[in-house]
Amino acid sequence: MNTFRTLHRSLLVLFAVVVIAIVTLIHFSVSKIVAEQSRAQQQSLSPAISLIVEQLLKPLHTSEALGRSTELVDLMSGDFIDEDAVFTSLERLENEFNLSFFIASETSRKLYNSDGSKLDLIEGEVSWYFKYRDYPEDAVADIGKWEDTHFYIDIKIRDDNGKFLGFFGVGKSLSSFLEVFDTYKREYGYDFLFVDGMGDIMLSSDPSLIASYSDFTNLSELPWYASLPLSVQSEQALNNRLVTIDQKDFLIAEVKLNQFDWTVFLLSPLQDRQTEISQGFIFSVVTLLVVIFSLFLLIYNLLYYFRKDMHPELIVRHTNRLPDKPEIESIYQSLLSEKKAVSLVMISIDDFSGISDTFGRNIADDALDKIVMYLADTVREQDILGRWSSDEFILLLPNTGPHEAFDIAQNLRHGIATLAPMPENTKLHITASFGISFTASTRGMNEVTAHAEDALYQAKRDGSNLVRMQLIE
Repeated sequence: MNTFRTLHRSLLVLFAVVVIAIVTLIHFSVSKIVAEQSRAQQQSLSPAISLIVEQLLKPLHTSEALGRSTELVDLMSGDFIDEDAVFTSLERLENEFNLSFFIASETSRKLYNSDGSKLDLIEGEVSWYFKYRDYPEDAVADIGKWEDTHFYIDIKIRDDNGKFLGFFGVGKSLSSFLEVFDTYKREYGYDFLFVDGMGDIMLSSDPSLIASYSDFTNLSELPWYASLPLSVQSEQALNNRLVTIDQKDFLIAEVKLNQFDWTVFLLSPLQDRQTEISQGFIFSVVTLLVVIFSLFLLIYNLLYYFRKDMHPELIVRHTNRLPDKPEIESIYQSLLSEKKAVSLVMISIDDFSGISDTFGRNIADDALDKIVMYLADTVREQDILGRWSSDEFILLLPNTGPHEAFDIAQNLRHGIATLAPMPENTKLHITASFGISFTASTRGMNEVTAHAEDALYQAKRDGSNLVRMQLIE
């Protein structure tokens, strides 16, 4: 019985460990999924930010830095513009930075391009110059030159007194953007939309959305955008919004370009994101299953160990599996070899033969089983219960003095006498008599059991359902 109690507690501890492990691993799995989702989000944004910096911000910063140069201010100030000097400077800048540059002079009202071309800035024919000249911003992004559509960054140039001298800037052919966008789309699988504050699409990885002859596509013209709630459309609040385009799901990430008052929308295919996140989730689940399987293997092996290496003193709830005389004698010798004092209690069912004759052998055996079950559940962990004869049991109480043993026996006797009647025969009342002996030195078991049996017989003679004790002098 003691070992079974230990086993029971071990199983409870293992169950608690399994529950804690499952909760911990579920928490780990959720954290892993969130981390994987964040990593996928970061992974998708990093190339986009790199593209924005390389294709937009770098030309902007280049033009801003060059626009503050004394050389450029000198070229654009004064009452006369030296066109040869202007074209020479622009050609040199184009060769040095591999970008197309231009100067729009307020003095001459002409536009000079680094390819050697020039254009008269006539109000009503060249609208951008006069429109942006009155803008409060010093840097403007625009689309123009429709025969070969270009993206332009216009920087206002002023002299030391703040007088407006014109525009200096950089231009890039949209065909070069489309090539870069196509490369990114093939490598990372997502689309770009560069949208101004009015909702017009300035740049896109979709060639069909690129402006043509000042005819811009507005976000509101896109079917997937038109299907969004009006509150979302009015604020252009698309970050982390899930949309369906051509029966495919896309997750939108949003990057603000405050330099141009633009917003970049990154449309990432959800299937690719799901694949990346699913891989992290599958890894976590597999880890969880491996840990749970390992814990259950441990439980199985523990059960197998207890079954295989069960000591003779294990108490079970059936009389035919209690330790017999030879096993009890072996345990008794082991206790004495460990120099343990032992109280020995003999237990006999009162009038067992009468019970068997009156109620039948099966009822009598059931009564024995019931008493064994009670004793096994009641004795202490260190106590050893065994079968001595057909209707007698023996109980070894290690490190227990005779008077303590007497109290234990009294409790057991009272417990047996007050057991609930057996359901199949409520008239059967069971009692037991107890005989106690004790030894604190090396003595043969026969000597100790002889005194315990004498005490047991005395209990029977005195009327049964009693406890008697006979110590060795």
